[in-house]
Amino acid sequence: MSVADFSQSSLRRSSRRVGTTEKIKIRDAVETDLPAIIGIYNVAVTTRIATAQLVPVTLEERREWLKEHSPDRHPFWVSEIDGQIAGWLTIKPFIPRCAYRGTVELSVYVDEKFRRRGIARALLEQAIARGPSLGISAMVGLIFAHNQPSLHLFEQLGFERWGFLPGVAQLDGVVRDLVILGCHL
Repeated sequence: MSVADFSQSSLRRSSRRVGTTEKIKIRDAVETDLPAIIGIYNVAVTTRIATAQLVPVTLEERREWLKEHSPDRHPFWVSEIDGQIAGWLTIKPFIPRCAYRGTVELSVYVDEKFRRRGIARALLEQAIARGPSLGISAMVGLIFAHNQPSLHLFEQLGFERWGFLPGVAQLDGVVRDLVILGCHL
């Protein structure tokens, strides 16, 4: 199924069932979500798999994070299960030049306690489904080549490899490659 076919047939609702008892709710992030968002991000920082950030971030450093996003153009969504923030996704400009206005970069992170339960998939499906209404024509994900779970998930959702940047990151003295995955909506 192509991404175009997927976006026409995918969920347009803001929640979905996972397993038999859990329900994922996706909503816009608010300031009171920041401690949970930062907690999830800082765990990812320590793993050296999902972000090039090398030191944990603080609430003060990220207080403006939400203001950089707008629900009608570049949303910042959180997913909840039973009132707990299980993961989050940001949609941000790919490159700040007018010609790239319709292209965005996706970032998605999931709390360790909620991994392998469809959280990242639900957030990405929501982004794909809502993309055209946000003025988005193309989406990219910048993913380390050693982050096989994320590469696999994006590819399952119709993203293709658009680029490979060998040796562009250094994480604790280990040189890492970056894969650019993309899709047109």
